[in-house]
Amino acid sequence: QVQLVESGGGLVQAGGSLRLSCAASGRTFISRYAMGWFRQAPGKEREIVAAMNWSGSTTYYADSVKGRFTISRDNAKNTVYLQMNSLKIEDTAVYYCAAGNRVAGRARDYDDWGQGTQVTVSS
Repeated sequence: QVQLVESGGGLVQAGGSLRLSCAASGRTFISRYAMGWFRQAPGKEREIVAAMNWSGSTTYYADSVKGRFTISRDNAKNTVYLQMNSLKIEDTAVYYCAAGNRVAGRARDYDDWGQGTQVTVSS
């Protein structure tokens, strides 16, 4: 099992940037896992934002964030990042990182989850 802790959320104006971090700990290093970022807005289902395989050779982005968000990982630091640029009000949500066996777009395909970090984009 992998323990995941997100950080870097906060309040930002529309058009601004934030970088989220997800630090992993536990018996298993995240270098073995695909990592994903999800988000959940009030009253909505949790949705995939971006994902990356263990080596970084495969990435996936939701259409809504393509060209604005970038997922990256540093396996030596057991950390995954989500750089978010040109933020929009509709990006407001709780953002979660997750670890799974493969790059996938469904929350149920990931086994371990962080507690989430709030991102609020204001006008």
